[in-house]
Amino acid sequence: MSKILYLHGFASAADSTKANLIDSFVKKNTNSTQILIPDLYNDIENAYHQIDKIIESESPSSIIGSSLGGFYATYFSEKYKLLCVNINPAVPPIDMSEYLGENQNYSTGEKFVINKDHLNLLDEMSKKIKVLKRPGNFMTLIQSGDEVLDYKLAIRYFAGSQIEIKFGGNHSFEGFENYFPKIKLFLNMH
Repeated sequence: MSKILYLHGFASAADSTKANLIDSFVKKNTNSTQILIPDLYNDIENAYHQIDKIIESESPSSIIGSSLGGFYATYFSEKYKLLCVNINPAVPPIDMSEYLGENQNYSTGEKFVINKDHLNLLDEMSKKIKVLKRPGNFMTLIQSGDEVLDYKLAIRYFAGSQIEIKFGGNHSFEGFENYFPKIKLFLNMH
């Protein structure tokens, strides 16, 4: 049984649209692949430790990440030499200074705080993955209409990896399900 870890984006949750779509696809179209979709902590330091602990205990063969989850996925894919699919990912150096202070989770309504220590942790993570060591381990899905992140930064950062660019779209990544056959092939799902 192979395992895939799915990491949702900032202030989102495990029941996000993309998470539900990929979960349904894996369950209907594979026999020996399990997908793990945790509710990541809103607190960045806690999320870091949570992801690390899941990888240590569950030994996934690959990670899928969206937005901030894509940044996490990139970091942990490099750390553990895992295959990775990212959807409109945040790339290093990541700047979340605009979120300093109180925030609210879009899905759960939970309030949480981002402080300087969280930004410092993201900075340290960014330094460790400034340049990809294993670009062949990555498939990156990008839409140029992303209203949150500059898609050109992701194209530059993931140069040398498999990149799929769709002109138009948005940060939510319209038509995500159209890429499932390619994702299945790339991650060698059975």
